[in-house]
Amino acid sequence: MLLLKRETSPVWSVVNRLYRTEKTVYGHRPWKQQDESTYKVNQETVQKQSSEANLVRLINAYRQHGHKKSKIDPLKLLSPKATPELDPQLYSLDINKSHDISGIIKTDKTSATTDQVRDILEDVYCNHIGAEFEYLPSIEEREWFASKMESLPSQTLSSVQKIKIAKEMIKSQMVDKFFANKFTTVKRYSGEGAESLIAFVQQLFDQSAKNGLEHVVVCQAHRGRNNLLTCLLNYPPVIMFQKMKGQRIFPEGVKGMEDVLSHLHTSVDLEYQDRKLHVMLLPNPSHLESVNAVAIGKTRGRMQTLKQGDYSSSDDQRSAGNPGNKVRSAGNHGNKVLCVQIHGDAAFAAQGIVCETFALANAPHFSVGGSLHLIVNNQLGFTTEAERGRSSIYASCLAKMNAVPVIHVNGDHTEDVIKVCDLAVDYQQTFRKDIIVDLLCYRRWGHNELDDPSFTQPIMYNTIQNKANIPDVYANKLLEEGVWTQEELNEVSSNWNKFMTDNLKMFDSYKPKANHLEGCWSGFRQARDSITTWDTGVDPELLKYIGAKSVEVPSDMEVHPTLAKNHIQRRVDRLVEGNGLDWATCEALAVGSLLYQGSNVRISGQDVGRGTFSHRHFMLVDQQTDGITVPLNHIHDKQSAFLEVANSILSEEAVLGFEYGMSIEDPKNLILWEAQFGDFFNGAQIIIDTFISSGESKWLIHSGLVMLLPNGMDGAGPEHSSCRIERFLQMCDSKEDQVDGDDVNMNIVYPTTAAQYFHLLRRQIVRDYRRPLIIASPKVLLRLPAASSTLSDMAPGTTFLPVIGDKSVQQPGDIKRVILCSGKHFYTLQKECETLTLKDTAIVRLESLCPFPAEELRQELNKYSNASEFVWSQEEHRNMGSWSFVHPRLRTLLGLQVSTFTRISHMSHHIIIY
Repeated sequence: MLLLKRETSPVWSVVNRLYRTEKTVYGHRPWKQQDESTYKVNQETVQKQSSEANLVRLINAYRQHGHKKSKIDPLKLLSPKATPELDPQLYSLDINKSHDISGIIKTDKTSATTDQVRDILEDVYCNHIGAEFEYLPSIEEREWFASKMESLPSQTLSSVQKIKIAKEMIKSQMVDKFFANKFTTVKRYSGEGAESLIAFVQQLFDQSAKNGLEHVVVCQAHRGRNNLLTCLLNYPPVIMFQKMKGQRIFPEGVKGMEDVLSHLHTSVDLEYQDRKLHVMLLPNPSHLESVNAVAIGKTRGRMQTLKQGDYSSSDDQRSAGNPGNKVRSAGNHGNKVLCVQIHGDAAFAAQGIVCETFALANAPHFSVGGSLHLIVNNQLGFTTEAERGRSSIYASCLAKMNAVPVIHVNGDHTEDVIKVCDLAVDYQQTFRKDIIVDLLCYRRWGHNELDDPSFTQPIMYNTIQNKANIPDVYANKLLEEGVWTQEELNEVSSNWNKFMTDNLKMFDSYKPKANHLEGCWSGFRQARDSITTWDTGVDPELLKYIGAKSVEVPSDMEVHPTLAKNHIQRRVDRLVEGNGLDWATCEALAVGSLLYQGSNVRISGQDVGRGTFSHRHFMLVDQQTDGITVPLNHIHDKQSAFLEVANSILSEEAVLGFEYGMSIEDPKNLILWEAQFGDFFNGAQIIIDTFISSGESKWLIHSGLVMLLPNGMDGAGPEHSSCRIERFLQMCDSKEDQVDGDDVNMNIVYPTTAAQYFHLLRRQIVRDYRRPLIIASPKVLLRLPAASSTLSDMAPGTTFLPVIGDKSVQQPGDIKRVILCSGKHFYTLQKECETLTLKDTAIVRLESLCPFPAEELRQELNKYSNASEFVWSQEEHRNMGSWSFVHPRLRTLLGLQVSTFTRISHMSHHIIIY
């Protein structure tokens, strides 16, 4: 059947990309480039196809259009689609004519009439499995897929496989029945109508272990989630019972608010194929599909932990597996870790983050070697029918933007589901690309079990109410086949019912356990309810060395002349002097010192390599070859930690979700995401709301992610003027009437000097707990001399200062007025005070906003015992910025009566004190 015959390794089907050059940079190994001459045409097959050209046209029509008439709807409510492309007469074929079909179609027959060929193709492409793959970019993939599809009808399952499938589906059914009987008013989002999901995932785990995978990262929406947890992931049902009865499931002494029943998660070691398989089911928020990007980020993070694929120290470039003989090595991307994304049909077709996440699939520094997607297709949203819930034919159609193959399968036909699972795993492992399985099933109840769906879908639910359950149908089929006995069936049901009952009896005695600080998180803790201070200074001589290395390039590299003068030479000169160190230099010193001390660093976002404002230049580009070098990855010969510079796609939500996923993998890695302008975070608001600001409280999942949000009303227009710091302050759990501790949900800062930024980055790694860090980073301060720092500002014994007093005040007793501010606005106020020669005014900077530095601020204000006027000044309007946040805290915690000076109109560009 194959037009092309393999002589060596496979052609990688994604358009060949060179990351500027063929050289590896940390976090990206270019795919091996294949020479087209390694493929030879099978002349015998070509001649045969030429002689049967019209028959080949019919075969190709079935491969392309057969899915349109496939019997994939278990409810049989979908109207059959007209498929004139499948009519043999269209190709001038006599239905009674005999053809030599050996090598043309994958079948045991060597000859068949046109009518018989049509029957073969109908069985393959128009039965209970439909496939879309003819748009795949390479002929190799298309021929491979057709061959696999055409061999499916001849495949059979062993009795052992069949019994295993039946047992798991019965267990899933028993879970739902038990919950329904014991907790009648609980919304459990059952798996009833989609029990084939459990069979699919069990087979997926089995095949993953067989293929040598060691870790599987799973994300899933709520439908059938509790079934998966209980039946396959060894999650104790007693915890669900405690949650259903409103009890706390976090152990005593562990801080957190917890989440709802349908968002539970786990991380567990399983055994398949006599091998250990570690499975992580990530927590999901109610914002469906937002967890997808987190899952691939977590997968990528695990690859980094294992030093596998793009992070391998192997000299080999990464490659896909060989369809004929899969070769697995550290350099092969995705050999050890698989990302599995389980979706809902309505959300998959409609949520923008799905498209954004697919756009990451093959992007350098984001690829995970292909995810396996399963759409649990209820053919219905909450109450919205599929025809109103999307514009496309299938829920899966957006995958075509990435040329991702799709296999549709009728969920009532469990053995076909297993065959499709095997095919999907085989494709993903062979080509290291995404693939989608569209599992068409139904929802036995409403969106939840308390809802009546017949209000809006009377015909559909009349059909469903008259359908037998999938597990019962399949169990009876095996009884008829003599695969097992009624006694064996009854034993499975009674044993599982006993298991659930025993767990219910444990309700009062079971003590929850916390496992959130195990593995690589061992030695870390939840943040304290008091403020701790950390020495984040570094020896100046080491900083000089790191700073010099940060701009050292290979001797044969031609650097842009402007950078050679204004970036490289200027940095070296200022390091020698030990002062005038700008924002980018101090950032490089912080990152370089962390690398030197063994922590990997990753910075991601749009144009972060150069920096939006052309200030950073973590990566330098050879002007002759386009070759890239990252100087900080060459600090010394035995360097073990590296900087990954990930210039991202033009997305915020998916990319920030991805970086959050990276950040929850290993606390020793520093993960930074930078918005191109501060306001761009609003495209990722769901990730901030549901993961970053609340992940630890809901799920005990810790993150030290850093968000860099360039901020400032600097004439860039209203769209880019503000990072909306007030929104982050609204999301934090700082207290108005109590002094904050380290245990606030996020750190929110607005630093004014380069050294302060240096200490903030290092503090994220040095301290013994992790918190997301939101930095209102600068634009104009990047090169402002007054905001630069000295090496002594970063020496041992120095640290981040949450409050900075007025260093120009000589006589504190003469101060009558104290102006409080935060961030870059300080320099505007300072200049105005100097212009007006105000000797009775002091300016105090709040570098930290959350946690609110009440004690530090009290100590600073105590210096000004004669001050009678206190003013908060900000460049934003009164209803923006930090005023609404700081005002009640200044009043209740410090007893200050504070007036405010803010921007008074959208036309104003200056703050005038008097």
